Amino acid sequence: MPSILIITPDTVGERMAGPAIRAWEIAKALSSLAEVRLVSTIGATVTHSDFTVAFAAQDHLKPHAAWADIIIIQGHILRSHPWLKSLPTIIVADIYDPLHLEQLEQGKDLCEADRYAVALDSVEVMNDQMERADYMLCASEKQRDFWLGQLAGLARINPATYDQDPSLRALLDVAPFGVEDLPPVQTAHGIRGIVEGIGPDDKVIIWGGGIYNWFDPITLIKAVARVSTTHPNVRLFFLGVKHPNPDVPEMEMERRARELAESLQLTNRVVFFNETWVPYRERANFLLDADLGISTHLDHVETAYSFRTRILDYLWASLPIIATDGDTFAPIIRGNALGTVVPAKDVDALVEAIETLLFDDAVLATTKANVRAHAVSMTWTLMLQPLIEFCRNPYQAADRERGVISQRNQIVADLRKRISGIEASSSWRITAPLRRLTARRTKQ
Repeated sequence: MPSILIITPDTVGERMAGPAIRAWEIAKALSSLAEVRLVSTIGATVTHSDFTVAFAAQDHLKPHAAWADIIIIQGHILRSHPWLKSLPTIIVADIYDPLHLEQLEQGKDLCEADRYAVALDSVEVMNDQMERADYMLCASEKQRDFWLGQLAGLARINPATYDQDPSLRALLDVAPFGVEDLPPVQTAHGIRGIVEGIGPDDKVIIWGGGIYNWFDPITLIKAVARVSTTHPNVRLFFLGVKHPNPDVPEMEMERRARELAESLQLTNRVVFFNETWVPYRERANFLLDADLGISTHLDHVETAYSFRTRILDYLWASLPIIATDGDTFAPIIRGNALGTVVPAKDVDALVEAIETLLFDDAVLATTKANVRAHAVSMTWTLMLQPLIEFCRNPYQAADRERGVISQRNQIVADLRKRISGIEASSSWRITAPLRRLTARRTKQ
């Protein structure tokens, strides 16, 4: 059995966000064919009978890496532990999250110099992974096209990788988020009769995750306010506000959502903010107390290449879905009649969708049945098949095996040295942020 190390820069505990959840489910899926360790560089407080869970920061990660035949990484791991790049070990990069696109929105509150610095650093975080990885996973075919463009710019699409597999799936394949193989079971109520102000007969809309800057809770709150004037039993419940990862800051969009709900006198009457993050193993108790799942976002480039992981929980719980158009799930929702897709920032369309799905019993029943039927095609076992097959027969990327990557990386390193030596000019607005990045690399 191979030894597989999965490293996540997210908290692995009772309360987990998307990166940790994905790492956890990957560990479960691979534990039947390998000895698996799931290691968090932030914190780990739970265990599993089928694999080892551990916390390891800085040099404490090195013994785990030395043990592994295959290392699966996420996010900033290579950036914060650059020594991993020089290991002969096979490395799989899980690039399901285009974080450099998220950062364009998240960094809007920074000063100009810091915003450019963070945005450019995020690009380097992705490049670090894509330059080194033997194999990569992304979340959708559309996202794969995006990553292929970045791989081409990094010269990872070359004669060696092309000859290995002209489709390039041997280098980059699709393994989306999935739903649990077993249906959810409610062991207790999480919302109805538990949250003051939400009764057993109320119609509950659930927002199944954090309130990040690239989402649009503002249009949703306005729409729910209007619906509540004719349907006083409608309730909007934001499932998780305080992120379990202490490194994730409070978002500006969360502040705006709270202020709007307060100004409309909806807080704790129609709109409810759950101040803690729901434990992963208890989320079914909350999802099964809801009538409708919702995900509204803004119209920008992050939307186009995102894969809204909270929607998988809606599928798992057989919840009809309302989602903003433009992301990967929009055609899935339309094509399988899983709910309603609405234009961005369209309050009228959102009001109509909520009223139809919540208060037309026939539409609600039919949609729930469609969601339940579609969910079985998106289980973790099915979604992770490309990774499972790779781990059964792992290999080095052809261009790394032939030394193409090391040659290319030396050329890039030389170019970066030249760039860092260029004298600053008053017209080059990103000079200061680049200097910040150079200083940051030196410290690391």
